[in-house]
Amino acid sequence: MTLSLSRRALLFLGLGATLTLPVLADEGMWTFDNPPRQRLKEAYGFEPSQEWLDKVRLASVRFMDGGSGSFVSKDGLMITNHHVGLGCIQNISTPENDYVANGYYAGAREKEPACPGYEVNVLMSTEEVTATVLGAVKPEMTDQAAREARKGATARIENECATASGLRCNVVSLYQGSEYHLYRYQKYTDVRLVFAPEQQIAFYGGDPDNFTFPRHDLDVAIFRAYEAGKPVIPPAYLTWSRQGAGDGELVFVSGNPGSTSRLSTVAQLELLRDLVLPANLEFLKRRLALLHAYSARGQEQARRAKATIFGLENGQKALKGRLEALLDAKAMARKAADERALRDKVTADAALAKSLGDPWATVAAAQKKAASRFKESRFVGFGGSRLLGIAGQIVVYVDEVKKPNETRFEEFVDANLPSLTNRLYSKAPIFDDLEEATLTDQLQYALEGLGKDHPFVKAALGGKTAAEVAKDAIAGTKLKDVAERKALVEGGTAAVAASTDPMIVVARKLEPLAREIRKWSEDEVQAPTTRAGEKLAQARWKTQGKTVNPDATFTLRLSYGVVKGYPAEGTEVAPRTTLHGLYDRSASWGFKGPWALPQRWLDKKPALNLETPLNFVSTADIIGGNSGSPTLNKQGEFVGIIFDGNIQSLALDYFYTEDQARAVSVDSRGIIEALRKVYDAPALADELTGK
Repeated sequence: MTLSLSRRALLFLGLGATLTLPVLADEGMWTFDNPPRQRLKEAYGFEPSQEWLDKVRLASVRFMDGGSGSFVSKDGLMITNHHVGLGCIQNISTPENDYVANGYYAGAREKEPACPGYEVNVLMSTEEVTATVLGAVKPEMTDQAAREARKGATARIENECATASGLRCNVVSLYQGSEYHLYRYQKYTDVRLVFAPEQQIAFYGGDPDNFTFPRHDLDVAIFRAYEAGKPVIPPAYLTWSRQGAGDGELVFVSGNPGSTSRLSTVAQLELLRDLVLPANLEFLKRRLALLHAYSARGQEQARRAKATIFGLENGQKALKGRLEALLDAKAMARKAADERALRDKVTADAALAKSLGDPWATVAAAQKKAASRFKESRFVGFGGSRLLGIAGQIVVYVDEVKKPNETRFEEFVDANLPSLTNRLYSKAPIFDDLEEATLTDQLQYALEGLGKDHPFVKAALGGKTAAEVAKDAIAGTKLKDVAERKALVEGGTAAVAASTDPMIVVARKLEPLAREIRKWSEDEVQAPTTRAGEKLAQARWKTQGKTVNPDATFTLRLSYGVVKGYPAEGTEVAPRTTLHGLYDRSASWGFKGPWALPQRWLDKKPALNLETPLNFVSTADIIGGNSGSPTLNKQGEFVGIIFDGNIQSLALDYFYTEDQARAVSVDSRGIIEALRKVYDAPALADELTGK
């Protein structure tokens, strides 16, 4: 549950590249065009064929709300984590039918409900386009002009690809802007829920057990992709393993890790450590307090806030672990020493030093600028409310689409508009009282952080209190109606300018300020940092060759490792848990709290084979976004599904270690045992196993 990717990206994450430590045995989130064939052959005597790689790639799925998954049947079944699918499960629930609490099984295809606003992607092909993108940049250009040139070239490539192919086309920046690849995706937006267990068993042990092992979770959800009203015939799907993975067995993980900072400079990591992560933790603490207070109003309020609380608590624990990793003085000293070593190599090569200048200094200066307006970057925008976010997106949308495609904000270029409008026109429920609570708090938070005289605060509040603004805007807005959103978008700037909808009125006031801070960040922080990143990559490749993986970018990667326990707290942690352990742990806690079991699990215990493996760990290299990634054996069979990492794995954002860090998977055998004997879903189990 820890590894889904938050869609709220951290500002000013590092873009430089300096890490040159030796690559460890199982380290690496490898792109599919550059798999570690030689390393696998030398270490494990296995070399994946191109056919193997193609099948795994085409069977892998990216859930665009921040997770991974895979096709597991010829009729479009997809499996991911319960916590990846939680947004859909929550959105189709009602006060009368709480599928988060009680679970859901369709039982028949006509009973598979659609997930509002969902999109999943399958990577069909990639193509390097570095020469085209960087060829648009001239040496004499300023950093800002270079950024616009790259952006324009990227937009043209994506638009030409989308027009010619009908696919989703994205240019992906790798190695901090020194390489660019065109990724072509088949996109599915008709995604329907087939099965979800109760959250109590999906997130068994709750927050106390999160980021730990042993674990006993059935963190799975099963969906089906549809196209033209019929189940999709996927380009490939994974065969289900009935044997699972054994101790010491080589396994692979194919998923979409969100972001890592392994190639960041020391200056960038210091900004994360000293400013970004503490501020994000402060926000999470505040928002959780608000939501817990809201939940205390009643059972229905608790149901409405449950999924958001889950995500925020998960994020809070993850960020604490990452901050602790950066507060490790020895680890930071190793980063600094490694950076010095690379700088010394550059200095020793006079020609290289002259051509590169001092990109480290450029990145450090950009971090100082980022820090100077960090509070504004946090508060100036359309945060705090889904309705304000919708209003802000509409106001920006109608302005951006009037511009030439190459000069728009990246999310508004033609190639990205279908995905954007799919989210914008989502029919997911919006609750007025929850919106009012969160928007009030966000506006008050901005007032406290920026002060009453800041232009954003003046524009947002207009002399009123935060509570008054939130109450009036939410009570009067019509933006919960998807038809109203469409009418404003289709009416363009004239309709938006004339609108008296109070939420649109607020968004219009805030839009110039949000646009200004974004432009400043792009010009003063991102532009020089990206250009410096190109030079840092040249330094590394010139002195050491291309020996390090690119940082994660929420694009498809292949990791590998072995099923293996680890030493911890003076003992040895076994590599797997069983259903025996699930019931034992619940009994040890008196069947109470986060270790209580759903009633059906108590009723069905006599029918279960308690020796069935439930969860297991491996040394595979994973990070946020890998949630739902299939775990595979050498035959390319599905042996499990990633859902977590242990507490030691949180440092993987910054460096890889296999001493204790482990990826945690649900075992394929435990899933089938539960479907057949707890959930009375033999037809679904048969479809998964190919019977």
